Amino acid sequence: MTRVLLVAPAFHGYGDSIASALSRAGHEVRVHSYDLNASLGAKLRTKLVHELPSRLGSPAGDRARRRLLTARAVDVVRAERPDVVVTVRGDVLGPAYWEAVDASGARQLLWLYDELARMRFDDEVLSSRPSVVSYSPDDVSHLRSRGLRAHHVLDAFDHTVPFTPAPSDEVVFIGARYPDRTHLLEGLHERGVPVRAYGRDWSHHPFDRVRTWQVRRPGVPSAREVDRATAYGLTAGAVAALNSHTDQDGFTMRTFELPGTGSLQLIDRPDVDRLYEPGTEVLVFSGLDELADQCRRAVVDRTWARTIAERGRARTLAEHTFDHRVPVLEAAWG
Repeated sequence: MTRVLLVAPAFHGYGDSIASALSRAGHEVRVHSYDLNASLGAKLRTKLVHELPSRLGSPAGDRARRRLLTARAVDVVRAERPDVVVTVRGDVLGPAYWEAVDASGARQLLWLYDELARMRFDDEVLSSRPSVVSYSPDDVSHLRSRGLRAHHVLDAFDHTVPFTPAPSDEVVFIGARYPDRTHLLEGLHERGVPVRAYGRDWSHHPFDRVRTWQVRRPGVPSAREVDRATAYGLTAGAVAALNSHTDQDGFTMRTFELPGTGSLQLIDRPDVDRLYEPGTEVLVFSGLDELADQCRRAVVDRTWARTIAERGRARTLAEHTFDHRVPVLEAAWG
């Protein structure tokens, strides 16, 4: 049995999903969520001691946070003595962490999770990693051109997360707020399409305004951030769910989670045809007008929408769960 240490961000519990899939494949897995704030006090400390100085233009808070997270991760690596260390993202971890992983003698895998342009990796750290995987084909090509061992691994759906569909007459979006997503949701709302956006960046709640350091919000019906199980239930019960990729070249988790929950996915990527059959398993839109037409049809023709959603779910369960990604990870760290 291989002892795997998974060092991952706490973001929506994806580390636990990866660990569960590895466990089902016969590995013994320990998860270290390196940026987890497990208590309200820890959350407040992060805001006041680490984030506030950065907002005021001082790098001191960010440096202190990196030192703290690095020291914790180093202690876990030294204590666990794993056979394999899988680091998910990890760009906030300092050189001492990577030195500890190298010194452990464990096989290693760096799962970038996000695109390099959105991370802060020291070039020396990145270039010295023995194996890297990414959901971004462009980053994989770039890393290979530099002589690094890099593999492409798709994101996935965790089919083991229990959820209860929450029926609604709305088209929903769950995720971060970017200008293109704001444009789409405001446009749908203006056209009379019933929409709702979920997340701290959309919510009008005073606490969410404070913790995001933002006051203004788009004029779109919204709700607060939800956990992943609740999100799955919301998309499963909605008329349809929007998936906007902005400028990413890889496919996000939502690409697999929306059809995985049985939702009708409305996606802005025609190249999704590598994964799903457009018009049969998902719907692809090329602009706001086409998106609005798809939403209106889904509202009035639920049988049509449900047929596509069910086909998308079947494809997801057959090809796109975390269990399907484990062999790629094993080959990459082998």
